[in-house]
Amino acid sequence: MRRSGRFARLSTMPCAKLFEMLPTWKRSISFRNTSCTEYRYNENVGINSMLTGPSLPETPRAEKNGFGSDPGALTHQLTTEGQNEASHGLDTKSALEIARIINHEDAKVAAAVRKALPEIAQVIDMVARSLRAGGRLIYVGAGSSGRIAALDASECPPSYSTAPGQVQYIMAGGPKALASAVEVNEDSEELGQRDVARRRPTRKDVIVGISASGCTPYVVAAVAYARARGAQTAAVTCNCGSPLSAAADVTVVADVGPEVISGSTRMKAGTAQKMILNMITTGALTRLGLVYDNLMVNVQMQNSKLVERGIHVLMSACHVDRATAVETIRSAGRSVPIALVMLKAKVDKPEAVRRLAKSDGNVRLAIEDDVLEL
Repeated sequence: MRRSGRFARLSTMPCAKLFEMLPTWKRSISFRNTSCTEYRYNENVGINSMLTGPSLPETPRAEKNGFGSDPGALTHQLTTEGQNEASHGLDTKSALEIARIINHEDAKVAAAVRKALPEIAQVIDMVARSLRAGGRLIYVGAGSSGRIAALDASECPPSYSTAPGQVQYIMAGGPKALASAVEVNEDSEELGQRDVARRRPTRKDVIVGISASGCTPYVVAAVAYARARGAQTAAVTCNCGSPLSAAADVTVVADVGPEVISGSTRMKAGTAQKMILNMITTGALTRLGLVYDNLMVNVQMQNSKLVERGIHVLMSACHVDRATAVETIRSAGRSVPIALVMLKAKVDKPEAVRRLAKSDGNVRLAIEDDVLEL
């Protein structure tokens, strides 16, 4: 049967070629994640010679393309492409049975993410340091992973008043791919390199590649390019020992197992990726002091709901009545952080502004008139 689309290319090209982009010392490498199966890559053999873990058919080593005599070897070794025993016969189930099966599988996602918390914390601190130094967080993704990245990046300015350029996303196929499938672009290494090169990554920046398979050529190429230019890099994936893991400085693996619908990584894998990106941006921006206690103090009050949220934040944090909160926000130029510092530190607006500038926007340190150390 003839393969088409992204799997035709995955089965014949990407991983071996992708590794050619990596430094020579990485072309013969063994790596392990504590929660994953171990893999080894050698430039003469290809990806995914299984060493330990669940038994899978061993890939023959003599074929030129690196995947042995079976052109689908790479896809077959991805846990996210496997068949889920719990959902066999799904097409014969009732609506309630289908919902129960999906819900049962979704319950496994948080546990998979929990195993990756140490690596997630590393990325949080990496991003916090970068943003504080004037750098950027730039997500790179394709398909569902890219759309999840775009969602996370776009929600930072209204939630935390970040500058539009601080948290960015690069999507295979461009913005039009957010609403329409342009999945063929994810097979292009050249486009991945070109798109990230246009952002001119530097040592100040953090580039995070998101790919459920960990083999998406567009994403791997973009991360490898950014790392070669000195940027700090991280990978978010749901498969162990992938090319994306080898291309990045830090790897976050959420091993969620096979999907209810085989290969439908918008399901458990997508949920895990959304949870992880939530943690990265929320954690980094909280570390920078853009959150006070657990309150969204940097909310942009651009509609009636958000105005009410800002008023409630001030009432809750400062234990004042509504009239005082409204008047202080008005005198602070509709800035909740300035109003909060004014009330908590008992200072006027110019002094609150000075303190926030000194603390790089860290509200708690502005109240204490201190500086941030990370």
